[in-house]
Amino acid sequence: MKPSVFYGKRVNAQPHVRAPPEESEDSCLSDSAGSDEEYVPKPGDEESCSESDRSSSDEENVVKPGVRRRSSSSEEEVQYQDAGSDGECVPEPGDEESNRSSSDEEVNNTSAQAARKTQKRQNKDKVVWKTVKQTQSSTKKVPVWEGALPDSDTIKQPVDYFRQFFDTELLDLIVNQSNLYSTQENPNRALKLDQKELEQFIGTVLYMSVIRLPHSRIYWSNAFRVEQVADVMPRGRWEEIKHFLHLNDNSAPNNSDRLFKIRPLIDSLLSKFQALPQDQMLSIDEQMVPFKGRSVLKQYIPKKPYKWGYKIFVLCDTKGLVHSFDVYAGKSDPPPGSQDIGSSGNFVLKLAQVIEGSVNHLLFFDNWFSLLDLFVALAKRGIPALGTVQQNRLPCCSFSEDKKLKKKGRGTFEEQQAVVDRVDRVEVRAVKWFDNRGVIVASTFASAQPVSFIERWDRKQRRKVSVECPSIITLYNKFMGGVDALDALIAYYRIHIRSKKYYHRFFFHFVDMVVVNGWLLYRRNCDSMNVPRKKQKDLLAFKLSIAQALCMQGKDLSAKKRGRRSSDVEREFKKKRRGPTKAIPTQDVRADGVGHWPQIDSVRQRCKFPKCTGHTSFKCTKCDVHLCLNKNKNCFCAFHE
Repeated sequence: MKPSVFYGKRVNAQPHVRAPPEESEDSCLSDSAGSDEEYVPKPGDEESCSESDRSSSDEENVVKPGVRRRSSSSEEEVQYQDAGSDGECVPEPGDEESNRSSSDEEVNNTSAQAARKTQKRQNKDKVVWKTVKQTQSSTKKVPVWEGALPDSDTIKQPVDYFRQFFDTELLDLIVNQSNLYSTQENPNRALKLDQKELEQFIGTVLYMSVIRLPHSRIYWSNAFRVEQVADVMPRGRWEEIKHFLHLNDNSAPNNSDRLFKIRPLIDSLLSKFQALPQDQMLSIDEQMVPFKGRSVLKQYIPKKPYKWGYKIFVLCDTKGLVHSFDVYAGKSDPPPGSQDIGSSGNFVLKLAQVIEGSVNHLLFFDNWFSLLDLFVALAKRGIPALGTVQQNRLPCCSFSEDKKLKKKGRGTFEEQQAVVDRVDRVEVRAVKWFDNRGVIVASTFASAQPVSFIERWDRKQRRKVSVECPSIITLYNKFMGGVDALDALIAYYRIHIRSKKYYHRFFFHFVDMVVVNGWLLYRRNCDSMNVPRKKQKDLLAFKLSIAQALCMQGKDLSAKKRGRRSSDVEREFKKKRRGPTKAIPTQDVRADGVGHWPQIDSVRQRCKFPKCTGHTSFKCTKCDVHLCLNKNKNCFCAFHE
C-alpha cells in the first residue's frame, strides 16, 4: 500500500478550493446553489485522488459515485466512493459484484440528496427583504372576521357547564379504572367506587381549593373542621379514593407513550374543547402545571411564575377559553399532511388544525414558536398569523442595532417586507420597534401603519411621555394574553392536593381548567342574553355552586357518618350567637328529590321559603334550612319543587 493512502483517506492532500460563485440579483446570499447544474468533481482537480488511482481511460472524464478503484502497488483492493460535496474518498468494504449491483442505487441516492440540498438552498435564496417606506399606502388591512358566535337562549346551572366536559362517559371510565386498579393492588378488598361518590370526591376537592388549609386531614380535625368537606364523606374513605384514583389500565400496552396514564382523560377533554365555538382572535402559548416531584416530563422555565412543572401548549381566545391543548412529552412530529418545520412549529400546526381557515381567524404566538416556515404554512391554510420573532430566525433580514435606534429615541421603528413563497405569494412584514429595548414582530396580515401613541414613564424627566407605537405592536399586546388570563383564573383557586403520582397533578389541573372554561362559557351566554355583569356569578360563586351540587345533588347524605360528636359538656359551654344566615342550596340540589327529609329541631327559626314570615322547628336534613310544615302551610314541599 502506498504511504500516501491510509484507510482510504488521502495523506497530505491539498484542501479543495472551490471557485467563488457568481452573485445573483435574486438573492441576498452569494451561493452557487442558485444554479440548477449539479457540481461534479472532475479529474485534474485538487480534490481528486492520486494518479495511480485514476482510470487509464481517456474517455472517462467524470468520477462517478460507487466506482471502484484498484491500487497498482498493492494486492489489496480498496473501494472508493464519492462522499458528497466534500470530495473525500472513503473505503467501502465488499466484493466487486456487490458493489456493481448497488452502484446504480448509490448514484440515485447521491443525486437525490444533492438535489434536495440544492432545492433547500434555492428556497432560502428566494427570501429577499425590502425596506417599507412609511406612507399611508403601506398600510395592510386587517382581515374582517366572516364568522360569528352562536346566540344563547338559556343560561344553564353551573354544574351543567361542568358536566358538559366531565360527562357520564368520562366519569364511568374513571370509576371503572379506579376499581380495577384497586383490585390489582389488593384483590381481597375492593374499592366499590360509583359515579355519585366520585362526584362527591371532586366536589370536596373544589371546596378545598377555596377553603385553603395546609394539609388535607385538617378538614376533618376537631379544631378546624370544615362541614362542607367532613359531612360529605369520612376521612378514611376520601383518602382511599384519592389513593386508588386511576385513569388507565396499567396492564394495557402503552407503546412507549409517556402520557399513557392520562391519555383517556386527554382524548375525552380534547374532543370537547375543540367543539366549542371560536372567537376571531386566538393565541397559542405555553402553560405550566406546578410540580416538583420526580418525573421525566418535568420542565424548568425560569421566567414563569411556577418555574418547575409540566408544560402544556394551549390554544385559547383572548379571555382564556381553551379550544385545544397538547401536553409536552418531547419532540413533536408534524401533523399528517404537513411538512416538518421543527418541533416548536409542529406544536402550532398541530393545535391550529381545529381553526377554520375560511373565516379569517387571527392567530398570535411568541418568539418560541415563530419561524418563517410557520408563517408560510399557516398562510397556506388560510390562517393569518402574528408573533414576536428572533433576529436569527429571519434569514437575510437585517435591522439596525439597538444602539442606533436608542440614539434616535424611544418609539423608533423599522419595517421590512418579503415574499417568502413565490408560488403562493406569501408576504411577510417584519417590524423592529425600540421601547426600552428592541423587539421584532412579524406578521402575514399586519403592518406598522397606522401608528398610534402610547404613554411611557420617562425616568429622566420623571413624567409620562407619548411614544409612537406601530399597529402591529398594538395588535400583539392586545390579543396575545389569552393563556396568561387562563393562568390567572386558575391560580385564584387552584387545587393544591399533594400527591407523588404525576397523573394526579394532571387530573386536578384539568378539573381547574374545566371549571374556568365552564365559567367563561357561562359569561358568554350571559352577555349574549344581555344579563348585567352585577347579576352574573363571579368565579368564586360559580365554583362553590359546582362544588355544592356535586356533593349534594342526587345523593342521600343522611346515612353518612358525620364524624365524632362532641361531648355534652362541650355542647353545654358553647355560646349561642346569631351569625350570618346559611346559604340556601341551589335549585338543582333542592329539586333532585333525594334525601330531603323533615326533622324537628330544638330551636325555632324563621322559614327560609321566600315571602314567608313564619317561624318553625321543622328543617330539611339535606338542605339544613328551616321550613314551615303544618296543616296551614307546607313550605317544605314548595321549597323542593
